[in-house]
Amino acid sequence: MPENEETITRIHIGQKELILIGTAHISKQSAELVKEVIEAEQPDSVCIELDEQRYQSISEGDQWQNTDIFQIIKEKKATLLLINLAVSSFQRRMAKQFGIQAGQEMIQGIESAKETGAELVLADRNIQITFARIWNNIGFWGKAKLMSSIVASIFSSETITEEDLEKMKTQDMLDSMLADFSESFPRLKTPLIDERDQYLGQKIKEAPGEKVVAVLGAAHVPGIKKQIHEDHDLDKLNERPKKSILPKLIGWGIPLIILFLIGFTFYSDPSAGAEQTLSWILWNGVLSGLGAAAAMAHPLAIVTAFIAAPVTSLYPLVASGWFAGIVQAYFKRPNVRDFENLNEDVTSFKGFWNNRVTRILLVVVLANIGSSLGTFIGGADVIRRFIEHL
Repeated sequence: MPENEETITRIHIGQKELILIGTAHISKQSAELVKEVIEAEQPDSVCIELDEQRYQSISEGDQWQNTDIFQIIKEKKATLLLINLAVSSFQRRMAKQFGIQAGQEMIQGIESAKETGAELVLADRNIQITFARIWNNIGFWGKAKLMSSIVASIFSSETITEEDLEKMKTQDMLDSMLADFSESFPRLKTPLIDERDQYLGQKIKEAPGEKVVAVLGAAHVPGIKKQIHEDHDLDKLNERPKKSILPKLIGWGIPLIILFLIGFTFYSDPSAGAEQTLSWILWNGVLSGLGAAAAMAHPLAIVTAFIAAPVTSLYPLVASGWFAGIVQAYFKRPNVRDFENLNEDVTSFKGFWNNRVTRILLVVVLANIGSSLGTFIGGADVIRRFIEHL
């Protein structure tokens, strides 16, 4: 069996032997190593760094043809789907560069487990729970920083060699990368890496049999080596964060204040109230429309964003981007080919922009961002005009 101190870690807990394989998700060598280790060790269980959702995606394909874009918009999942696609775009570009399928080492782990008769264990936490805990943990500026980094990854034309990729799995390189990550995103590391180290470690430790092979992203191995000797409550790690009441208070408070100020001004000076109302409409409508236009939306989707934003900004349960996205989807409905090409299109900025599916998601997100900016700027202008006419 190949022994590689940098990528294979052996841990003994009682009668159990745990063999951790640190991999890169776009490395041919990692996939080959997984196959060799499982065949040589003949483990009782094989743990892979996937949850049920990602396992189904790998096993059955992404099944984009079955996606209902209208349902995604209605369920408020457009932003989440756009983030998912953007995050995967860099990995898919690198995989394409090396001529390998993204996640090939996980696919190999699944296949080798079947071939050797080992029990397959999906050891990672549900991706939706991880995203929810990330989003809840990083605050407004953290969200802005994360979104800007994700957008930058779409524009990135970075390439690396396979030699560089293998170096990333060494302990010194991992320690350096994790330290940089912790410094850049201190509140992101906890739910994305630390909590998943605990979850993965517990699932690996609980896997049936006396010999367990675990196929993991190399970045998780240092943390799992520390966490696996502790007991962790999986139910607690699976809890969705409780929603703070503050965003709801702000979401309803701002519209009520705006309506009160405009109403009071109308009562004391109708012409000034009319100016306030026009300012609110223009700031919200124009900025939301510009957001839709920036996504190169259909003209009627841009008009929809303009009309909807001043109203939806006063009613937090809806958003102008949703209406603009639905209009965009109606006039530029994605066809089967758009869904079939989605995996390929997200690997380039041009493809990301031209695919009708991602175009709709961009219309939703950018129109909503424009509306949010319009709410703050228009609200500030309403307050300014109110003070001037006191």
